[in-house]
Amino acid sequence: MNDAVHKDLSYEADMRRVVLFFQTLTVASAQEQLAQIYTADAYFKDPFNEVRGLPAIMPLFVHMFTQVENPRFVVTTTVLQGDSAFMSWDFLFHMRRYANEEQCIRGATHFRFAPDGRVNFHRDYWDAAEELYEKLPVVGSFMRFLKRIARK
Repeated sequence: MNDAVHKDLSYEADMRRVVLFFQTLTVASAQEQLAQIYTADAYFKDPFNEVRGLPAIMPLFVHMFTQVENPRFVVTTTVLQGDSAFMSWDFLFHMRRYANEEQCIRGATHFRFAPDGRVNFHRDYWDAAEELYEKLPVVGSFMRFLKRIARK
C-alpha cells in the first residue's frame, strides 16, 4: 500500500470523528474535546472571525451557544481527498430575540488535517447576507431591497 492511500484511509476515521463532534456539539463537548479535534495552532476562519490557536477558537464555539438557542449541525455531505476534506452542513437554531421558528444556515467547511489526524485548518463558507441578515426583521428588509437593486 503506498503512503498516499494509507494517509487517505487514516484520515477517514479522523473525518468521521470531526463529523460526530459537530453533530453532537455542546458547550461541554467543545470545552472537553476541542484539543482532540484541533491542533494547538489551528487556523479558523468564518464570515465573522479569523483566528489562530485553540485559545482563540474555543470562545467562538462557546459564543455560538450564547447567541442562539438550540444550535446544532446536520452534516449532509463529506468529501475527503488526501489531507483535505469538505463537509457541507445545515446549521439549525432558534434566534433568541426574534421568531420562534427554527432557522437554517446552509454552508460548507474546508478542513485540512495535520499528520496526527487533528484539524489544523478550518474555513467556513456560507453567505451571511442571505442565510442570516435577510432573516432579521429590520436588516432583512434592507438586505432584500439591496438584492433587488443588484439584480437590475
